Amino acid sequence: MEEPSKFAIHEAARDGRTLVVESLLNANPKLVDRKDDDERLPIHWATSYNHLDIAILLSAGKNFDPDVQDGSGWTPLMIAVSLKDGEELVKLFLRKGADVNAKTLHFTASKNNLDVARTLLDSKPPASVRVKDKRGVYPIHRAAAVGSVPMVELFIKHRSPLNASDDAGQTPLHHAVAEGHGDTAVALLKAGAETDKKDGDGHTALELAPDAQVKKYIVQSAEREGIEL
Repeated sequence: MEEPSKFAIHEAARDGRTLVVESLLNANPKLVDRKDDDERLPIHWATSYNHLDIAILLSAGKNFDPDVQDGSGWTPLMIAVSLKDGEELVKLFLRKGADVNAKTLHFTASKNNLDVARTLLDSKPPASVRVKDKRGVYPIHRAAAVGSVPMVELFIKHRSPLNASDDAGQTPLHHAVAEGHGDTAVALLKAGAETDKKDGDGHTALELAPDAQVKKYIVQSAEREGIEL
């Protein structure tokens, strides 16, 4: 009979084989805490591949740490908020007491996961729109960079800083314009974004427009809205 792999539970968690995970845990409950060569627990693999049933099994123990990090510093919640359809996993880890402010809104904004952002902002305690990452970036910077008007408006509604500069001196408006997201830039302007702020290289947001067409769209839209640039 073939000897089971040292990381059989990790493989089963990744592949979505719920009965195998259950069987392995019944034989040895401590497998839940076994780290593989990437310092990942089975819960990290189950979450990465959006296997909710397995995540429920692996997180059932009273000693489950919802903020356990893999070798790259990712927690299960961080992984879950980055998934396209990870909302149920997000709710599971929030119920388990995961740290809602471990840059979760940054990942959510980058992936434009609007429903997950709402879930995080409605959780108890709620995620904060005022958490910065190591580059001084707020979640609204990420939302602006991916061009998500609904996400930007959601963060503003929850009192996100609107004109905060990241470590490069760029505001959300800089990010929106630089990426060519005219609609997002206009949404920021309507909310009161400042147009005269300069980044670390001395550029205003409008000066970062990738082409004349984007700049023209923003200028004309601002004029229609009665916004002075």
